[in-house]
Amino acid sequence: MASVFTSRTLLLPFFILFPALFSATDGVFSEQLPVTITRRQMEKTTRLHFYFHDIVEGKSPTALQIIRPHNKSINGFGQTFVADDPLTEGPELTSKLVGRAQGLYSMASQHEPSLLMMMNFAFLEGIYNGSVLSILARNTIFNIREMPVVGGTGVFRFARGYALAKTVKMDRSGNAVVEYNVTVVHF
Repeated sequence: MASVFTSRTLLLPFFILFPALFSATDGVFSEQLPVTITRRQMEKTTRLHFYFHDIVEGKSPTALQIIRPHNKSINGFGQTFVADDPLTEGPELTSKLVGRAQGLYSMASQHEPSLLMMMNFAFLEGIYNGSVLSILARNTIFNIREMPVVGGTGVFRFARGYALAKTVKMDRSGNAVVEYNVTVVHF
């Protein structure tokens, strides 16, 4: 009789504690999921080529100045614009629309024409329709510049990479056409 009591007494905590150790609870902070394919095997590299049309003057501007610096500003330091610029397949504004560049840019240097760009490239074409690449960068207007791609959505989820930009044309009003070659790694 004592041995039956002892075995029941010892097994009782086992049956109470064991399920509690392995049961799911509400309010779990984090969870690691098993990965069957390595991250490198799932990543893709995509290269994009398009033209950015920044129109600040004329009949239909696509970028509007929202902050005007005072008269003593050097190199337009402080000027800030909001943009919804077309991205096209070719350098002509009439060529096929592939997306929109939407965001802000600001003259951020007192010593040279240099912008701080916070821009989303929202694509409208093919498998990229609805996908976005985000850039947060220093943009020196008159040089070939390299800017980081800091993220993306849709097809470009977890994107990282860079954009090479070259000003193709700029008029006295500030209207510009910029050629972009973008390379991103994403899932």
